[in-house]
Order: sequence, then C-alpha cells, then structure tokens
Amino acid sequence: MILSDRDIKKQIAAGRIKIEPAADYAEALGSCSIDLRLSSKFRVFKQASTPYIDPRDPNTFDGITEPTDIAAAAEEQPLLPHLPKGPRAFVLHPGEFALGLTHEYVELPDDICARIEGKSSLGRLGIVIHSTAGHIDAGYKGNITLEITNIGMIPVLLYPTMRFCQLSFEQLTTPAEIPYFKKKTNKYAGTTAPGASKIFEETAKSAKQKKAVKEKLKRLSPAKPPKKITVR
Repeated sequence: MILSDRDIKKQIAAGRIKIEPAADYAEALGSCSIDLRLSSKFRVFKQASTPYIDPRDPNTFDGITEPTDIAAAAEEQPLLPHLPKGPRAFVLHPGEFALGLTHEYVELPDDICARIEGKSSLGRLGIVIHSTAGHIDAGYKGNITLEITNIGMIPVLLYPTMRFCQLSFEQLTTPAEIPYFKKKTNKYAGTTAPGASKIFEETAKSAKQKKAVKEKLKRLSPAKPPKKITVR
C-alpha cells in the first residue's frame, strides 16, 4: 500500500518517518510522495586513470573516485558572467555519471519502505537520478546516495538545495524481522556523503580476496575530506 499525502504527514508528525531538515509541505508534498533536495556533495569518477573495475577485486576500487563539495569550493571560484549571484553549480556533461546525495537525512521505521524517483522536469532535460537502486529498505537511516546520469546531449547545471527527486512510501504487511540498520551485512547505513560502491564485500570468494576486502574497508575509514575542484 502506497501512502497518500495525508498518511505521509501523519507518519512524519508521529515521528515514525523522519526527514531533516523538515520539508515545506506547500512546495514539497505531492499526492503520494515528498520532494527531496540535492546536496552540495558529489563523488566523481576518474575515468582517465582507471583501466577497469573488477567487482571481485577490492584493489581495483582504489582511487577510482574522488569526493567534492561544491559549497566548499564556492568561495574560490568565479561565477559565470551570465549567472546571478548565488550557489555554485555542479556541471553534469552528456554521458557523465556521478554520485550525489540528498540534502535531507531520512529515517524509516521497520514497517515502511520507500522508493526514490526523479522529477519529471529534470527527466525532460535528460537527468536520471538513479541507475537501478531506487528501493530504500525499511529501517534505513541516513542521507540517500543518488546515481546521477545525464543521458541528454547538453550539459546541465545542478544546484545545491534544488528540488531534485521524490520519495514515496509503502506500508509492509508486517514489520521487517531485521530492519536495514540492524543487518550485520548492511553497507550503506548512516550515509552522510556519497559513498563509492562496496560490491566487493558481496563478491569476494577466496580467502585472499576476503582478506583484501578487510584491508580495503580499513582504508576507507575514516573518509578523506572532500577535494576542492573547479566548478562553474
């Protein structure tokens, strides 16, 4: 059962669904979904220096992406002459893929899951906000990582805090026995920055590969501060 606008408001008012900062219902609430905004944090891929990715070999994940926060870079970069004063934009070029993040932090109870989808107006510009991972498990806690692609033919400027995607909610028939945040094998609970793929945790088979996974996870924590890059 998909929650209606009135049910979404009831669940938020009861504290069962948490969205922080709080949404402006007049702008963000649809008939059966609620809009989320885009964060200033991204993770970009280094195609020129990455020959391939092997999902079974965690060593091939080293250095394939780098984080950037366009809010942190904003003070150093000049504005384009035709743009009004305001936040800097992340330029997503045709065919480019980047990881983004919702501005809002989300918590779900153990009997409600969610789906994240794009906005029609952005879709008409060729912007896809998730590749395949549109399902959000019951019990998820954290900001939501976005798998953003420009499938159009023209670069598109993406601005922090713009309404970027929409979240709908579904009621489970019974509460999940093991909600996402309690699963020992969960890889992305508590997300606060766009995280690179950890598929190697699932695909490592040999003892050597599993040892490499443990060493890789140690290298991933703590995370390095975002690198400042030139933005427009």
